[in-house]
Amino acid sequence: MISLNEASYFGFEGEHLLVEAKAFTKEYLTNNHSKEEDKLIFDDDVKHTLGLALRYRMPKLEARHYIETHPKDVETALPELAMLDFNRAQLMHQQDLHELARWWKDLELSEKLSFARDRLMECLFWGIGTLPKPELSSGRKALTKVFKFITIIDDIYDVYGTIDELELFTNAIERWNINSIDELPDYMKLTFLALYNTVNEIGYEILKQKGFNCIPYLKKTWEDMTKAFLVEAKWLQNSQTPTFEEYLNNGWVSVSGIVALTHVYFFVSPEITPEALRCLRNNHDILRLPSMVFRLSNDLATSEAEIERRETANAISCYAKEKGVTMKDARKHLSKLIDESWTRLNEIQVVNETPFSVDFIEAAMNLARTAQCVYQHGDGHGSPELIKKKIVSLIINPIQL
Repeated sequence: MISLNEASYFGFEGEHLLVEAKAFTKEYLTNNHSKEEDKLIFDDDVKHTLGLALRYRMPKLEARHYIETHPKDVETALPELAMLDFNRAQLMHQQDLHELARWWKDLELSEKLSFARDRLMECLFWGIGTLPKPELSSGRKALTKVFKFITIIDDIYDVYGTIDELELFTNAIERWNINSIDELPDYMKLTFLALYNTVNEIGYEILKQKGFNCIPYLKKTWEDMTKAFLVEAKWLQNSQTPTFEEYLNNGWVSVSGIVALTHVYFFVSPEITPEALRCLRNNHDILRLPSMVFRLSNDLATSEAEIERRETANAISCYAKEKGVTMKDARKHLSKLIDESWTRLNEIQVVNETPFSVDFIEAAMNLARTAQCVYQHGDGHGSPELIKKKIVSLIINPIQL
């Protein structure tokens, strides 16, 4: 029954039988108990399945969970090999962390921007979740840096900058010119120049590896994201509740998925093609759908705190106000939209009529998985104690052989 439930999450649009199977197995697993002799492992598996479907889980965390919770077959060496493989990858992640910590210390932004969240470990968690393969170390480190700047800039727009300052910063990102910093306040000068240098360094690395100047594509995503941030800041200042459609059209951009995945594309794609570049520019579904999962998962986790702070623009409050429904019903609707986004992602992955490589599609899906992991029990990025155990198991503590 657990296997049938897990399989139902791999369905395509219009496969109503799998929708029925999902509902039936969920109800069955929720209401029924196992035989007494299998109860302990059964209950653990049921809780794990109902908490988050296999299709939605981070692969590396799921591998560790399986290794540690299931009986070992002493007739084969596979369990030991799996543990060795996990620990070897973890050592590489620790080396990445050491390099990133030195990079972050040398920037000195933590001391200069005391208002911003210092979330290097959490940003590496996002990087590992999206690009878990050991051979993608350079892409993973670049992505961690990207998430670090996303976090800083998000804090500038959310809690620190005035509207006038935010407009200046947004214009500076759009111009992407070093002379743009002259009109910025000091804390924004530091942020802009550090971001400018980091993105250009990433672009230089891609140019060396693949002979392509990707900086215009990277810059455009930062421009789009900061413009979306500015829209949300103005909603907040004006105590404005947008329509649900207006919110989502802006929100899937402001959540930063397109920034992350555009950087990822240039690291994981064996060939950079004009068709794929056009799809990047036009925000193809392989960018939009994981970003939608990211946005909705974030809002499900953070809406209560945002409502307490009287922030009017989040998916739950927008939908509840527009449709005249309860917050509980609004949350159900968001969960339904997440499932629908995954249904489309399933089809994209299997049919793959896109110009993107298998590795890039998998990375896009991994971004959605990481978002659901981070926000499963609350705002794991804003309140890292919520995912501390996951971070420690993925990056710090090896599996005991």
